[in-house]
Amino acid sequence: MDRKIYLASPHMSDEGYEKQYIKEAFDTNWVAPLGENVNKFEEELSKYVGIKSAAALSSGTAAIHLALKALDVKEGDIVFCPSLTFSATANPIVYQNATPVFIDSERDTWNMDPKALEKAFEKYPNPKAVVVVHLYGTPAKIEKIKEICDKHNVPLVEDAAESLGATYKDKQTGTFGKYGIYSFNGNKIITTSGGGMLVSEDEEGILKVRFWATQAREPARHYEHKEIGYNYRMSNIVAGIGRGQLKVLDKRIEQKTNIFNKYKEGFEDIEEIELQPIPENTKPNHWLSVITLKEKSKVTPLEIVEALEKENIESRPVWKPMHMQPVFEGYDFVKTAEKSVAQDLFERGVCLPSDTKMTEEEQEKVIEIIKNLFD
Repeated sequence: MDRKIYLASPHMSDEGYEKQYIKEAFDTNWVAPLGENVNKFEEELSKYVGIKSAAALSSGTAAIHLALKALDVKEGDIVFCPSLTFSATANPIVYQNATPVFIDSERDTWNMDPKALEKAFEKYPNPKAVVVVHLYGTPAKIEKIKEICDKHNVPLVEDAAESLGATYKDKQTGTFGKYGIYSFNGNKIITTSGGGMLVSEDEEGILKVRFWATQAREPARHYEHKEIGYNYRMSNIVAGIGRGQLKVLDKRIEQKTNIFNKYKEGFEDIEEIELQPIPENTKPNHWLSVITLKEKSKVTPLEIVEALEKENIESRPVWKPMHMQPVFEGYDFVKTAEKSVAQDLFERGVCLPSDTKMTEEEQEKVIEIIKNLFD
């Protein structure tokens, strides 16, 4: 059988930057818990995205959790959250015993619909926070969403887990809200094997997050704790991988963009296939290339997934919306159309292999398999 083609897998630098930083950590015995790599990774990522401060954490989920804690989200509070996302966006709301209210998507970006957000504010005038996602690396209508949040004096948290390096009007995603989060999970555009980052212009807020993330240990000779803390800090080894990966981020964005463009070109003669739109004033990082099939398409998303699977090629359905998930049954969902856009995208969408280690020939094979289904 041919080599497996992955949806998105870790891709270390050809130059071996990651190994250099890990070697330094071993040579200095700064393996864990913290050290120079953690400090430098925070500084280097802050500089890349253009924001004051960052806290390197164990995951993007931990970053969202501590962002909500920093905003004093607690039991009885409502937090608005997009429905079309991975569950890690919504779970931390429940960690804080708060109540998620899910917001539908709009078709221009597939992200949170500003009109549905306005409707949610009419129904729930005083949410504690709004979480927005930049789905598959495509920026949301972030200016409009922030304008709505500012009008209602509600803080915005950006889940930019999938969109590191993507920009809206040349400004990095993750830097518009009160807090922004990035993920370095194994499938992301750069990876630390696992890990995340919380960023903000609020340096005091980031200092507090670092404190909570290291078990809320007070600066005393003995172990003193006045607050509940978490074991959420990134290790020095993991941060070393991140520093090396950050050096090739721009290259990875270029490769992901080339993959997207090749799919676009490959499917231009198939009327039933549409790729995720590129909104005006945005530069997506194209973390995943995602297609939708028109309603009257003779081919189904499942048939595409199964045809690729037979050839040892990985693909996935679009995220199943949170309002359709059994675990979130009973939570409110706000939409503006009769049929949910998020549900429609889930039912008609397929995430195609977007691995930066995939060769041109391998991508051509993916395109050919899909095109043959339409013959």
